[in-house]
Amino acid sequence: MTSTPPPQSPPEKQQNTAKQPARPKSAGKKKTRKKKKKPPINLRHEALRFSLEILGLIFSGVAAIIVLLGYAANRFSGTHFFSSLLPFASGILGLIVLTAILLLGWRRFRAWLKNYSANIPPAIALGMALLAGFFATQDRFTQAFGYYRTLVGGKEEASRVTLAHQVYAAYRRLNTAELQKMIDRAGTYRAVIDEAAAAFGIDANLLQGLAATESSFLPRESIDGGNGLFQITRVPVTVTAAAERFFPPDGRLLTDPRYNSFLGAATLKHYLAEMKEDLFLGLLAYNIGPKNGGLRFIMQQYGATDFITIQPYLQQLPRDYPIRVLSYSLAFRIHEKEGHLLAYEEGKNALRIQSLGIPGLIEEVRK
Repeated sequence: MTSTPPPQSPPEKQQNTAKQPARPKSAGKKKTRKKKKKPPINLRHEALRFSLEILGLIFSGVAAIIVLLGYAANRFSGTHFFSSLLPFASGILGLIVLTAILLLGWRRFRAWLKNYSANIPPAIALGMALLAGFFATQDRFTQAFGYYRTLVGGKEEASRVTLAHQVYAAYRRLNTAELQKMIDRAGTYRAVIDEAAAAFGIDANLLQGLAATESSFLPRESIDGGNGLFQITRVPVTVTAAAERFFPPDGRLLTDPRYNSFLGAATLKHYLAEMKEDLFLGLLAYNIGPKNGGLRFIMQQYGATDFITIQPYLQQLPRDYPIRVLSYSLAFRIHEKEGHLLAYEEGKNALRIQSLGIPGLIEEVRK
């Protein structure tokens, strides 16, 4: 009997006893890159950077708007529709569109800059603000700012500009040599005038101009009853009380420069309040005093209410008095800022003097 061999397994089912080479564990697996972790956001630093960026853009934008609107208002000044009103309105519209485009462009630009550093956008914005600040110290900005004030200020600014140019004209006519002598004499009383000005919130140069007009810094008793630096005569009771609270009973002497300065400052403060802070009328009221009801009574008789409506009646009033006070005040400010007096008509002195401002009337444009 013959034996039959056992059936062979199919080739595909046979076990391969040969050792297969070991496969690396990573074989056949996709390589994955580890993402870099973003550093945690410091909200305080982010808020600071954003605030600086916004402040820089606002400051630069405001300076640019003042210049553009100022020069546009001067260029297209007038009442004709096609030559003045329409071009100016079109310019305003163009400015709005340009601002929107620039803001959109800045938004994209800052996103690109932040890929390099989050500090770059605020640094650029602050740099633009510094450039705008530097330009604001130049005489051309002063001129543009004057045009802008005229545009926005309306009737009030028109009165101020009219008065300012009268003051500039009066300053030009002053005798420089005599003026310098008076400024030298004024140095003796500067401390007490500064103290009085601070006590009543009045510009010290304005008080110096008032004393210069009243006494030329030669305190004396006048035949009309005036006394001291500010030639005090009769003052309202409330004014006396306001000044006397700074002095003991035995120190209230009109011949004392300090007491006289406090009384002069209190008197001017009183009349400025009475004239609703109109500097021209306040100085005019100071000069007229309380006699016969003072300036307020005179204005009621004429039906005048402000600087403009009082103009036709100034032939009967000391109209030159406020101009003299302010021209002297301007001289003191120029001397204080420049160290010497400037000739208005020489070189660029006119723009420089206008940038310094008239004490009490027009604030200094640059400090």
